[in-house]
Amino acid sequence: MLASSWNPEWGKRLRAERERLGLSLRDVETLSHSVAERRQSFEYNIARTSLADIENGKCTPTLHKLYSLSVIYGRDYDGLATTCGVPVSEALNEHKTLGLPNTYLIGPAPEAFKLTMQSATQLRERLRAERTNLVPKMIEAWDEVPLVLQLLDGSSPLYGYIGMDDYTLYPFVRPGAFVRIDPRQKRIPIVHWHSDHDRPIFFVELREQYVCSWCEMLDGRLILVPSQQSKRRVQRLRYPAEATIVGRVTGVTHDIVEPSVYEARA
Repeated sequence: MLASSWNPEWGKRLRAERERLGLSLRDVETLSHSVAERRQSFEYNIARTSLADIENGKCTPTLHKLYSLSVIYGRDYDGLATTCGVPVSEALNEHKTLGLPNTYLIGPAPEAFKLTMQSATQLRERLRAERTNLVPKMIEAWDEVPLVLQLLDGSSPLYGYIGMDDYTLYPFVRPGAFVRIDPRQKRIPIVHWHSDHDRPIFFVELREQYVCSWCEMLDGRLILVPSQQSKRRVQRLRYPAEATIVGRVTGVTHDIVEPSVYEARA
């Protein structure tokens, strides 16, 4: 059975917001009328009895009423929703876990995000100078970090960047790609895969660099296997003395057309 949708503790938090501003229930009711008038919808009205029920944990605020409260209390709507137990910031990540059945187009970034992002051209030029690395380590020395990289800066999962000169697994993992890494998966499975597309990929830390590669274990040696197209040599390293497995790559995002090609045709 699912738990109740409204926790009395969340009502207490809303009451604390009201009391912080020294507002009475009647004050909030009156102020909500102003919001409703500007929005030309009675849905934004909050009767003082309704607000009392919300604060006492007896009633759940509607989306419109919560908006009015965010305006009156001077709080960001998403932040206030989070205060009330709605994990707004996790919505996009949860969306990715649903596995929708149909191919669909992802729309542009919200305007609020665009204001904090460096242009794609600026970011692309800066990344050209970066070697293959973990994102958190790569951006440590950056004065300004674009939002898209801020979202990749974390420990669960980890994210890595493939340097522009790193063709180890080309064309499966292209230079300039970002990879999602599961640090819980460090054991190289002994399985027979059907094709190169099925082979497990690992992000590996060497003494002075990182590499993203297919891997095999043989007689205490970690074997880094590049793709045939890369024309790189197989590396055999003493494990774990000469190499550390950061984790298994579980996702890849990269351009499949060089920007200069399609920009010239635009």
